[in-house]
Amino acid sequence: MTSVPTPIPSRTQFVLEGIKHRILTGQLTPGQALVETELAAQFGVSKTPVREALKTLAGTGLVVMNQYKGVTVRMVDADMAREVYDVRLLLEPEALRRAVRRGASLAAARDALTRADAATDTAERSLANREFHRALYLPCGNPLLGRMLDEVRDQAALVSAVAWAASPSWEREAGEHREILRLALGGDADGAARALHAHIGSFVERAFPQAESEAQGEDGQA
Repeated sequence: MTSVPTPIPSRTQFVLEGIKHRILTGQLTPGQALVETELAAQFGVSKTPVREALKTLAGTGLVVMNQYKGVTVRMVDADMAREVYDVRLLLEPEALRRAVRRGASLAAARDALTRADAATDTAERSLANREFHRALYLPCGNPLLGRMLDEVRDQAALVSAVAWAASPSWEREAGEHREILRLALGGDADGAARALHAHIGSFVERAFPQAESEAQGEDGQA
């Protein structure tokens, strides 16, 4: 009996998740070239699923496709960090507020926080932290709001990976996560939202202080 070949979409998904994991855990660094032939050999596939995976990752903002330079992992700078975190500041606290007010279960957030605390390396901690934040906003009752936050989720994780590589600060963020969850579980929707807003805003200010100073300069000129 001959084996049925794996459909290309499944191969593409396999490659997509593999490359994304490497980017978000720092194995592939910002600016690093992504060569189709090399990736195809590493994943044991042809270049076609690799090419399709890279196109998808370009659409989510994790990689950049350039006619002359080829495909590279997206660089993270103050402007990029500010754009991504500005969206999070606008949407994520409100999503959490709604989740708490509607009495949504936050068991998944508690589980993710436990995994983050028990993590033995940066990659594992980063993935758990992503799940923690998603578990706070996803049960907000508005699927479109959840999808909008999902769209910037990978870019936010890339910013975090770069920031942690330069200055590990996860212990502080872990404490803030615990306080956010405590307020949310206690039914304090507004308090949890304020704590989450402060958590998101302070992170980008610490990691990319030039983004804050530039924002203040623009506000002064408005």
